[in-house]
Amino acid sequence: MTSHRRLGVNIDHIATIRQSRGVVYPDPVEALSILKSSGVDQVTIHLREDRRHIQDHDLDRILALGTLPVNLEMAVTDEMVAIACQKKPSHATLVPERREEVTTEGGLDCEGNLSKVQRAVSALQRAGIHTSLFIDPDLEQVTAAKDVGANAIEIHTGTYCNVIEEFYGHWGHYHWQEDPVYSQKVSAQLAKIRGAAQSAHDGGLKVYAGHGLHTQNLAPITAIELIEEYNIGHAIIARAVFVGLKQAIEEIQELLKIESWRLCEEL
Repeated sequence: MTSHRRLGVNIDHIATIRQSRGVVYPDPVEALSILKSSGVDQVTIHLREDRRHIQDHDLDRILALGTLPVNLEMAVTDEMVAIACQKKPSHATLVPERREEVTTEGGLDCEGNLSKVQRAVSALQRAGIHTSLFIDPDLEQVTAAKDVGANAIEIHTGTYCNVIEEFYGHWGHYHWQEDPVYSQKVSAQLAKIRGAAQSAHDGGLKVYAGHGLHTQNLAPITAIELIEEYNIGHAIIARAVFVGLKQAIEEIQELLKIESWRLCEEL
């Protein structure tokens, strides 16, 4: 069992606020000292092709400061691979990307793009970058991730989270365990995530998770002990509006403690 669950905080949405007004504030770089003092393990940023939030100068400044290890989320394109290989973040996560999407929708189709993904993975690893693939909890995608030589997978938890949000939309609370229909739906999603994590682990891959996670849906995922890292952004930044960034981080960290995992082992 992993003794410490790592937390990566995605600060894209700080940049989203800045870009919405075309001004220089809030500066996502200012968050780094708070992340560091809060015990966060890495900062996650997504340099999109359309540069809708994080900009190239943000990446440059974050790397130059060296406050925390940087996990660069990036599309599988020649441009992004070249940028990553030049800038050399400690980690890179390959994600799908469409210009019309509001946020990343679903996992990377590694199986359908084996040669393209393999070229990107090989280039990043030659540059000394630990490389992960953001994929759905699908066993065929896990096999493809092994085949292309990735170091890790990050399991896309969005479908699981959407089922719980659907329940909240109907009933106005998060006690989905009390409803047999939704309990079955959630359990089915958890089983997929658990199966993907086990398959990846058996194949020698590290296992991470992210997308849509917040304080009301995280605990059942933490019961899957093979998941050793979580990347969470939107929920933390949204919560920070009301309680501040440090407390928002601490609320997530509390759920990642081993005592919290044990509360959910029966799920």
